[in-house]
Amino acid sequence: MSDTRTADGSRHDTGFFGQPGVLANLFGVELWERFSFYGMQGILLIYLYYSAAKGGLGIDEATATSIVGAYGGAVYLSTILGAWLADRVLGAERTLFYAAATVMLGHIALSLLPGLLGVGVGLVLIALGSGGVKANASSLVGSLYDEHDTRRDAGFSLFYMGINIGALAGPLLTGLLQKEWGFHAGFLAAAVGMALGLAQYAAFRNRLPDETNEVTNPIGSRTLATYAAGLAAVVVLVVVLVLVEVITAERLANIVIGVTVVAAIAYFALILADREVHGAERSRIFAFIPLFLCNAVFWSLYQQQFTVVTIYADKRLDRDLFGWEMPVSWVQSINPVFIIVLAGVFAALWTKLGKRQPSTPMKFGAGTLVMGLAFFCFLPMPAGEASAPLLGLAGILLVFTIAELLISPVGLSASTKLAPKKYTTQMVALYFLSIALGTAMAGTLAGYYDEASEGPFFLWIGLAAVVTGAAVMAFSKPIHRLMAGVD
Repeated sequence: MSDTRTADGSRHDTGFFGQPGVLANLFGVELWERFSFYGMQGILLIYLYYSAAKGGLGIDEATATSIVGAYGGAVYLSTILGAWLADRVLGAERTLFYAAATVMLGHIALSLLPGLLGVGVGLVLIALGSGGVKANASSLVGSLYDEHDTRRDAGFSLFYMGINIGALAGPLLTGLLQKEWGFHAGFLAAAVGMALGLAQYAAFRNRLPDETNEVTNPIGSRTLATYAAGLAAVVVLVVVLVLVEVITAERLANIVIGVTVVAAIAYFALILADREVHGAERSRIFAFIPLFLCNAVFWSLYQQQFTVVTIYADKRLDRDLFGWEMPVSWVQSINPVFIIVLAGVFAALWTKLGKRQPSTPMKFGAGTLVMGLAFFCFLPMPAGEASAPLLGLAGILLVFTIAELLISPVGLSASTKLAPKKYTTQMVALYFLSIALGTAMAGTLAGYYDEASEGPFFLWIGLAAVVTGAAVMAFSKPIHRLMAGVD
C-alpha cells in the first residue's frame, strides 16, 4: 500500500484505488466487523422463533421481531456513547479499538452461553461495541478528506463496499454452519471473524493520521465521575424496570423508538443551543433535520431484511436448489452481492459527474422513493407456502440495493460534511440515530406482518416511503440552500 501524503498533512494521496491509502485499514476492520455482525444477524431471528426441536428458543414471531428490531435500534442508538467517548474522553481511534474488542466479547458470549442468557449478554455487548465502531469508523473515513474534496462520496462508496464484502460472506458461512452443526456453531464463526478484524486493525492502526487520537472537546475528571454515576443509575433503573416487567421483550422495539426520539430531539437542541455553532454551521444543522426524518423512513423499510424478509424467506420462499434446501440466512447475502457489483459503478458515476451530480437532498429523496417501490414489487409474487421464486426475491433485493446506494453512503458522507467542527463525531452519531429510529420501527412494523394476508402490509409501508421520498425531492432546493455551500 502506498501513501503519498506530504509532510504538511495533504489529503490528496491516491494509494487505495485513487483514495487515501490509510482508507485500506478502515476498509478492512469494517469488513470483518460486518462479517460478524451480519453473519450473526442472519440466523438471529430464526434462532429466537424456531422450536427447541430445531435448536431454537421457541419465542413467538411478534416478540422475536421486536427483540431483533430493538437490538438493531440499540446498535445505532449506542453510537451516541461511542461518539461521546471519542470526542470527550478517548479520541476516535482508541474508541474504535476498544469498541471492536467489546463486539468480539459479545459474539463469544452469544456462541458459548446457553439460551436467553447468551442472547441477553451477547446482544448487549455487541450493540454497545458496534455503536462505537460505527460512529468512529465513519468519522475516521471523513477525516481523510476536506469538505470540498469531490472524492469524498466515492471514498465512502468504496468503504461501503468493504462493509458489504463482509455482509456477503458472514451469512453464507454462519447459515451453513447453523444448518449442519447448529446455531452456536454459526455464532462462533461470527466471533472468530471479529477476532480477525481486531487483529488486522491493531497491526496497522498507527498509520492513521495523528489527529485521530485527539480528544476534540475533553472533559474534566470530576465531570467524568458525575457522568459515570449517572450511567450507573440508569443501569440500576433498567434492571429494576425489567424485574417489575415494565420492560418486556414484547415492548422492546417501542421502548427503543421512544428513547431514540427523545435522544434525537435532545441532540439537535444541544447543538443548536451552543453559541459556538452559528452562521453556516447552524444553517447546516437545519438542513440535516429533513434528511434525518427521510433516512428514518428509509431504514424502517430497509431493515425489514432482518425481520419480514427473513420470515418470508423461511415460510414463503422456494429455497430448493437442485434437491438441497438453501439455508434461510443465505438470502441475506443477495443484497451484498449487488452492492459489491454496483458500489463501484455508483462511486465512478459520482466521481465522473463531480459538481454536476444530484444534490444530497435529491439522493436522499430518490433512495427513499425507490425503497417504497421495492415493497410494491412483493405484491405480484405468488401466494402460498414455499411458492415465491428465488429469482423474484433476488429482483426485489436488487431494487433494495439501488435504493441503498442512493442514500446510505451519501448519508454517511453528509453527516461528516454538515457537522460543526466541535461536534464532528457526534454528528455522525446523530445520523446513526435516524437509523436507530428506522431499525426499531422496522421491528414494530414487522409485528403487523401476516404471511396469510401480506398484501396490505407491503402496499401501505411502500406508499409511506414513496410519499416521503417525493416530498424531500420536491423541497430539495431549499434544503440544499440551508447546506450553505456544502454539497
